[in-house]
Amino acid sequence: MENKLSTLPFDWFSEVSILKGVGPKTSEKLAKLGIQTWGDLLLHCPSRYEDRTQLTKIAQVTLEKWVVVQGEISQIKIEGKHKKRALITIEDDTAALNLLFFNFHPSQFKNFKVHAKLRCFGQVTVSNHQWQMIHPECDAALMPLPQSLTPIYPSVAGLSQSFMRRQIQSLLQQMPVQPTDCFAQKLTTLVSMPSLAQALSTIHYPLPSDDIEALHQRTHLAYQRLIYEELLTHQISLVRLKNEAQLKKRMPFDFKQDIIQQFLQDLPFELTAAQKRVWQEIKKDLLRTMPMMRLIQGDVGCGKTVVAALAALMSITNKYQVALMAPTEILAEQHHIQFKTWFDKLGFRCELLTSKLSKKAKCNILENITLGLTDLVIGTHALFQEDVLFKELGLVIIDEQHRFGVHQRLALGKKGEEALEPSYPHQLVMTATPIPRTLIMSQYAHLDLSIIDSKPSHRLPIITRVIPQSRRNEVIEKIKAVCANHQQVYWVCTLVEASEVLQCQAATETLALLQTTLPFTVALVHGQMDADEKEQVMQAFYQGDIAVLVATTVIEVGVNVPNATLMVIENPERLGLAQMHQLRGRVGRGNKESYCILLYKAPLSAIAKSRLELMRETQDGFVIAQADLNLRGPGEILGSRQTGALEFKIACLKRDEALLPHLHTWANFLMNELSEIEIAHMMRRWKIQASNEIVA
Repeated sequence: MENKLSTLPFDWFSEVSILKGVGPKTSEKLAKLGIQTWGDLLLHCPSRYEDRTQLTKIAQVTLEKWVVVQGEISQIKIEGKHKKRALITIEDDTAALNLLFFNFHPSQFKNFKVHAKLRCFGQVTVSNHQWQMIHPECDAALMPLPQSLTPIYPSVAGLSQSFMRRQIQSLLQQMPVQPTDCFAQKLTTLVSMPSLAQALSTIHYPLPSDDIEALHQRTHLAYQRLIYEELLTHQISLVRLKNEAQLKKRMPFDFKQDIIQQFLQDLPFELTAAQKRVWQEIKKDLLRTMPMMRLIQGDVGCGKTVVAALAALMSITNKYQVALMAPTEILAEQHHIQFKTWFDKLGFRCELLTSKLSKKAKCNILENITLGLTDLVIGTHALFQEDVLFKELGLVIIDEQHRFGVHQRLALGKKGEEALEPSYPHQLVMTATPIPRTLIMSQYAHLDLSIIDSKPSHRLPIITRVIPQSRRNEVIEKIKAVCANHQQVYWVCTLVEASEVLQCQAATETLALLQTTLPFTVALVHGQMDADEKEQVMQAFYQGDIAVLVATTVIEVGVNVPNATLMVIENPERLGLAQMHQLRGRVGRGNKESYCILLYKAPLSAIAKSRLELMRETQDGFVIAQADLNLRGPGEILGSRQTGALEFKIACLKRDEALLPHLHTWANFLMNELSEIEIAHMMRRWKIQASNEIVA
């Protein structure tokens, strides 16, 4: 059946729905695979290949091997009630082989006749001392043997391999050879590159002589062609973003030394050397005439917040407002308490804007923000609502930035341009999730990086123990001792990581157990509770009214209770390393010796055992983050499944790490060599947003 494509000009961005044989239902199935355009279909790469290029004599077949055989039909036998079983025997000049089919439709065999020639591909098995194939693929023997390997594609129910092959092969035949592939031509001065058409042809239909293992591993030059373009296109978008930001102008801040000095003197501690270094980097940015775009990266408890407070003071003392966005109301409220403690004595006004405020309270705060009476507003997603209008926004601080989607962060950054005197605000983003160098180079190349790589001297190391659940009673005795010493405990239930409902069930059971065995106040908090109830429990724990808090992973980020000295993580083998590290960081925030008990369910797999051992041996978040990247990939670390952060289609940061150091230089080279139209085409091909839409 002729494909509609033969009558249409090739267009990478045409919708698959206009292809012949692709109706609404098929389009939905393709969409599940991320396929919406012709280009998406061409970039849907095989998971493996089958070699159907050679005929094997029946007498030479090998058990369990997949082969192509050809013979004359000597028997057709249909058995069973309602014609449920068909046995077809074919013979060549060496032996006979049975073809067995179950639950078939009679029309499948309407062209099968005794003495007809038949070619079959399938896996060879044996039954009653006879060779057989179960449900082989069959064609007329007159068809020529393919010269290339046969691709097998990732698919979903209802999309057959023959359908996928037919559509992709038709697209490849229509695709221009592209002798003027601009990307390949320009990059060839640095690295030898095939054209896009050549690369795709090799990937989908390699020859038997090609390096098939290299194709499987995606190290073949054909794959490298796609990987280079995807990574470089993304890198170009980041470079352009940074360049565009540097073209924006704003009035530089003055350094008000007296207020900054007073703030530092009022602190009950001295900044660490790392904090002082990062503060100087930020101050230098704020004194320039272009907006700051800086990422502060630091391990749990390193003191990022006080450095952010110094940046906020620079803005406020220059008569510009500050917005601080946190991912959860609990964290926003704790930030509000901390900043009020610091800023009230300096005469600066801090307000908290969350969704649970009454209408009247919210209206009052919004009016104060618009009039410029509020110096620092702290909140969650409520901050980027349309009704939040700043008078003069000078600085945006985003905490745990990977938990926000790109459009959310962008919306807040534009608030300064909506103000009475438009001026692009400085942006400071922070993360307590240590990000490996690989991800920094690929995901955050548009941001200047500051690392706080040490913790305050009063912070003691957290002692981590790995204990089986069979010793649960010993853990409970440890909890009794801790609570008797007027300290507090977290017990985190992680029964099933992907299910908050099942986590709640596990937490409820643990709550009942601890309430019957401990003579102390035990409470429960989980993600299914409404915000007010959750906040009441957290505040009671913060104030010391609750001795043991049973929780799901809802307390992973931002809860700061210095009196909590013991963390029990149940079923830690179900968590990623980075998440375990974040949870462990909820204790050890005071000056008392703290413990983390990883209460695992035996037996452990070798991988789970090595992960828990790593948690026991190190508290270096950067070591843990790199191990987590190697085990789970960037999506888990960066929270991309929740936020829509970039997911590469062909590239893999773990596999392609060696390419990353060259990306910035090569991206700058290509930006000078390629036209705007060519760059826009590449960005559209890889579904990378235009630079002015990418988060800063």
